[in-house]
Amino acid sequence: MKKEDVPQDDGKLLEGKFRVVKYAVDDEGHFDKVGSVGWEPENVVMEQAWDDINQRVESARQKFLRGESSPLRFHMEKNLMDIGMLSSYMDMTRLRVWWHMRPAAFSKLSASTLQRYADVFQITADELKTVDSSPNA
Repeated sequence: MKKEDVPQDDGKLLEGKFRVVKYAVDDEGHFDKVGSVGWEPENVVMEQAWDDINQRVESARQKFLRGESSPLRFHMEKNLMDIGMLSSYMDMTRLRVWWHMRPAAFSKLSASTLQRYADVFQITADELKTVDSSPNA
């Protein structure tokens, strides 16, 4: 693709604040970096992906508010993690992390385990015990 052919469909990709680097051929036939705000198909797919992520975060928030899950699930979803990834960061089994997703198990966690989880999410232990009050915060 030539530099002048790089898509510049002014869409919602990264809210128009940033540009994505694309590589294109300049007039001399060399590859060069070109900033792009994306193109419509890319923007549609990104919007759908973020809608799905926001829906999962909101679902985790609602489960916490109903008492069906610990705040750990909310923070995991908000940080785009799954149980496998979180267990890897925590250096504990998936089963143990899954167990901590239960409100009763979470309430019995030691201060040091809470702090380890908080460190993974880069928040305080007190913040770990709560969820954002507004949807998609």
